Amino acid sequence: FSAMPLPLVIQASEAPHRLLTSAASDDQWSHSLFALIPSWTKKILFKRESSVNHQLPEDVSNMSASSGFGITLQKCGVVDVEHDPQTAYITLLINNTNSLLSTNITDLILLDNITGLHVQKTSDNKTTDGIQIYRKRFLQGGEHFAINYSALLDAKEMWDGRVLTLPAKLTFRSSSQNKTHLVSLTASFTITEEEKTKILYSHAIHASGFFIAFFVSLVLTCVVFFIVYRTQILKWSFHGKNQVSHTFSTNVSLASTFFLTVPIFSTSKDKFCIICDFKQSSLLFYSLEVASLTRADADLEAYRMQICKEVIAVMMKNMVLSHSLFPHVEKRMSSIFKKQFLAMEKEIQEEYERKMVALTAECNLETRKKMEAQCQKARAANEEAEELMKKMNEKPAVEYRSLLDRLHRLEQDRLKRFLLVKQEEYFAKAYRQLAVTQRKELHSIFFTQITNATFKGELKLEAAKTLVEDYSKIQGDIEELMDFLQASKKYHLNRRFAYREYLISKVQLRDSQSSALINAAATQISSLINKMERAGHLPENHLGVLLDRAEAEINSVKQKFDHDLKQEKQKLRQKLITKRRREMLQKKEHRKEQLSLGDPFRTTKEVTHYLSHWKNLLSDHTIEFEELTEKLDSEVSEELKELLFSLTEKTVEELKRVQYGVFMQELVKLSVPKMFLLEAVEEHKKELVVKHEQLEREERDKSMTAEELLQLTRQKLSQELETSLLEQKKLRSWEQSVFMQLLSLPLSLSEEELLRMRQELHCCFSQVDSSLAWPKIRARTLLQAFDVEQRDTELLKVDQNLAMTNKQQHSKMKKTGSRNRNKIDILKKSLQNKILIYEDSVKDENLNKVS
Repeated sequence: FSAMPLPLVIQASEAPHRLLTSAASDDQWSHSLFALIPSWTKKILFKRESSVNHQLPEDVSNMSASSGFGITLQKCGVVDVEHDPQTAYITLLINNTNSLLSTNITDLILLDNITGLHVQKTSDNKTTDGIQIYRKRFLQGGEHFAINYSALLDAKEMWDGRVLTLPAKLTFRSSSQNKTHLVSLTASFTITEEEKTKILYSHAIHASGFFIAFFVSLVLTCVVFFIVYRTQILKWSFHGKNQVSHTFSTNVSLASTFFLTVPIFSTSKDKFCIICDFKQSSLLFYSLEVASLTRADADLEAYRMQICKEVIAVMMKNMVLSHSLFPHVEKRMSSIFKKQFLAMEKEIQEEYERKMVALTAECNLETRKKMEAQCQKARAANEEAEELMKKMNEKPAVEYRSLLDRLHRLEQDRLKRFLLVKQEEYFAKAYRQLAVTQRKELHSIFFTQITNATFKGELKLEAAKTLVEDYSKIQGDIEELMDFLQASKKYHLNRRFAYREYLISKVQLRDSQSSALINAAATQISSLINKMERAGHLPENHLGVLLDRAEAEINSVKQKFDHDLKQEKQKLRQKLITKRRREMLQKKEHRKEQLSLGDPFRTTKEVTHYLSHWKNLLSDHTIEFEELTEKLDSEVSEELKELLFSLTEKTVEELKRVQYGVFMQELVKLSVPKMFLLEAVEEHKKELVVKHEQLEREERDKSMTAEELLQLTRQKLSQELETSLLEQKKLRSWEQSVFMQLLSLPLSLSEEELLRMRQELHCCFSQVDSSLAWPKIRARTLLQAFDVEQRDTELLKVDQNLAMTNKQQHSKMKKTGSRNRNKIDILKKSLQNKILIYEDSVKDENLNKVS
């Protein structure tokens, strides 16, 4: 028999009907053993038999999903299996024609999975990472929207039974009863590949297949019996040893599990232990800053939502205590508030996920386009270089190609950094927009419920006015509280960052001191040998051998120092992270206890007392947390200092042993006067002591300078805190004055319009703040954009100078060989200038700290 190409069966689960292609042959050999194999696999795969038993030219599937708003999403497909490569014709249909439930929908986003397909014909869309993204702003009730495209299936990647799961997901907004719903629909769609065999008439093949199957079965049976027999023997002979082995393997398994479940650097709090290991840690330190600020923004936003919701609950209970609201009405309204708050949080979460998917897709597409353009530019430059190198000698050509590759790596690295910074800005901006949306939605829920309760007569008009006025006053108090918490958090975080920069500078200073001391001790070995040779006590033919041996011994000692330092740092890092996590966990547990003690304040009549309690509690927690973080960071620095000092001392002693115990003996064997050697060694000892004292003095001076800078930074941060609080307080006072002036205007507005105006004012005033992470991210983006513009200007000047020089050289040179040599020298100089521009921009980025 011979195998045919793999046709495809598209499967749509829970569809009303399904068409399958039969894999059985229609000839007289269809009853044979080989003809049964495809049918058996087909039954296992689909779990039910098709009612269609004849051969179909195409395989069709249809899967739909519908919502409570009358919207139906369908994904249908047909595969042409007669041609190679096989082609799938797919239709996406959004149906809004339900006469009873149809409504206008907006902001349609359709995500279509096309993994494993090569799309040939499609409408205007964006494609990234196997996902097609279609957007439509509006779809009126009674209309439908269809998308058709075709895609090729790669026959090389097919195998029998492979399933391609290609769902389509639709999100849209639908408005009903003055409320906007975010709805999501998913239509399942699968393509199952099924092998199709063609049976040819051959008795010889049939008989040979039978004998081969019989022989293989016999061999397998013998092997199974042999394994069982050997297992029984080994089971008894190793019974005693298995007890020890089981204990050891259990311990190893537990250790491995612990290592996998507790990553070494899984949290931003742990990353300071890594930063101290890097000499160029500015980028990592910046990422740690942004991560800490982003986490602080999320915590503050969670505090804001919790305070606002609990304040509304306290106000409703106070209404009952003042006999302005019946208890059963308060209970019902509180229940509605809880449900709507939960629904709001769910909608915000869904909106966040949708935004992240869309932003990720857009960023990936932008990155892909920019990187492809960069790669095309690099390929064009390489092709030009290849043509030029064909006419040149090997050495200049190799140097030119090396410079060109280095420049391309720098270009790609800088482009990746710039794109990552832009993406960081996009995500930070989206997060801020969602936070503002959540604040607006909370105000909207409160005012809507008050309006509904007043309209139903459950809440008297005067009581509603009093409740709204109290709400406005309390919202002002909440905004002042959040301003204070945000400014305080910013102050403590910046104080932490400044202290960490100080500690990192101390660690780097100790690293340089250690390297200088080890290099001084290593230099004395070769210096001793050279001194003996210059004094005439060492034959010149032994000089090279001894210097080579000295270099090998020094490299061996330095490599051992690097290896030991790396190993000890890993052990120390794990120990410090475990300790840090334990103490942080204890602090969190203590914080939970404090928060649980604050529960009685949620039922107090004094909302001001409740807010004051929150202020004191969070302020104290922030101070305690920062003090603990500073203490733990100091311990990291001190532990690293002791480790580096200990290993440096051992390495210097080892180099002294090499000098005094190895090479001094070798020099004595070569008839070098011992007294002369002892004088030189004593001089080296004194030099090393002087060098050590000099390095300690330099470290002490630089440490004092760093401490003074740290104190100045802390004073500046304290002044900035006071200034920020004062400016924000003035801004809030201006808000209140504007608010009161608007309310006192002689406007002929209904009570509903007045409530709506109050709601809009609260929505506006809740945005008069700034997140902690956004200013830093924005500043870095602007700095990166400025660096890119400045670098492009300098690169343009280099290209212009290159063009002018080439033009002048072309007019002067007449011989082709000299012209080519001169041209490649000019190109090499141009590449070197461009490389210097990129490297200088990296140095400038490390020096320019984003404040």
